[in-house]
Amino acid sequence: MLTAIIDYESGNLHSAHKAFERMARETDAGQVVVTADADVVARADRLVLPGDGAFPACMASLKGQSGVYAAIVDAVEVKARPFLGICVGMQLMATWGREYEDTAGLGWITGEVTRISPEDPGLKVPHMGWNDLIIDHPHPVFEGVETGAHTYFVHSYQMNVSNSDQRLAHVDYAGDVTAVIGRDTMLGMQFHPEKSQTTGLRMIANFLSWRP
Repeated sequence: MLTAIIDYESGNLHSAHKAFERMARETDAGQVVVTADADVVARADRLVLPGDGAFPACMASLKGQSGVYAAIVDAVEVKARPFLGICVGMQLMATWGREYEDTAGLGWITGEVTRISPEDPGLKVPHMGWNDLIIDHPHPVFEGVETGAHTYFVHSYQMNVSNSDQRLAHVDYAGDVTAVIGRDTMLGMQFHPEKSQTTGLRMIANFLSWRP
């Protein structure tokens, strides 16, 4: 099995690669590669899209990679390959991003990405640090993970999901903040699983073992 972590000049690819490689070895899940090659993306068995930065810049960078955007869309929408978006990579799955300017997303999860506005004005934005997951719907990615598990966040914008069935988990930051989304063969994590120690590594392993 081949897992492709997509390099579109956004995100901490080194730490993600190391975490996915480690869990692939432990679960006998095959090879993990970082790639900007559309042919590799097209033949991969599962895809990981990390992301760091602003929504419009990340979407423009993704579309600017020769053939990669089309290969991702074909792999997910036509071939139904398992897909995981991380941080801004998750946000790009939305219908719209409202960061700086209105930007169309991949449209896989109905909803929009807006700035976090905690009900407590004393809470800082970005939402940075550890927070406790609250699981809304069961999913194989949560095997061995329970409500209260700690994950690590760094973000100023959040996914507002229109269909509550597609919000699999959230955290409380003076209001609900979406933490995990999913439908069909698609998953997204707002937190960084590669920085989330035991919980994050378990969820990476679960994704690599997932057979939707």
